[in-house]
Amino acid sequence: MPEVWLFLIAAMTLTLAPGPDNIYVLTRGITQGRKAGLVAALGFSSGLIFHTMLAVLGFAALIKASPLAYSLLRYAGAAYLIYIGVRTLRSHSAIPLQGNAQHMKLSRIYWQSVIANMLNPKVTLFFIAFLPQFVNASAGHIPAQMLLLAAVFIAQALAIFSVVALFSGLVGAFFQRKKSAATTMNRLAGCAFIGLGIRIALPQ
Repeated sequence: MPEVWLFLIAAMTLTLAPGPDNIYVLTRGITQGRKAGLVAALGFSSGLIFHTMLAVLGFAALIKASPLAYSLLRYAGAAYLIYIGVRTLRSHSAIPLQGNAQHMKLSRIYWQSVIANMLNPKVTLFFIAFLPQFVNASAGHIPAQMLLLAAVFIAQALAIFSVVALFSGLVGAFFQRKKSAATTMNRLAGCAFIGLGIRIALPQ
């Protein structure tokens, strides 16, 4: 079985770190209401299904083809996690809360969020590097393990995005009062990713 609890902690760390997805959900919720924020949250979470299929199909084929390739992917994934951890630590991005954001139909918000997520190559790369690190290759059933991990990731992302949407007014006010909050969250997330990358790179 995959290490689901460790994976869940890592996934929540990623989702909570300020990024385009949760910033968009927050901004849409503040400017157009909770329902619009919830629709955006559902759209971004739906887009993750696309990245799941790419990761599951690609990694399953790689396991069958070459154990050496699997080891190389493991180290590449560890290096990538450390890299994004360093990038996150160096990021000082603020959360923009435009009060004049354009109002959209809910259906447009949903599909815009789905497509934005699907067309983000960083999400694809992260899924391909991230999911396999928590798979127990010796236990077999690789696609099933990855589907389980992906389902956990999508569920927690939807839950967190929905909370952001529901409490968008309070969250927005908090970030306006605490200008350094986004930077602090970035630093915590960066340290978590670096630690996870080091753990993956070490012998089992």
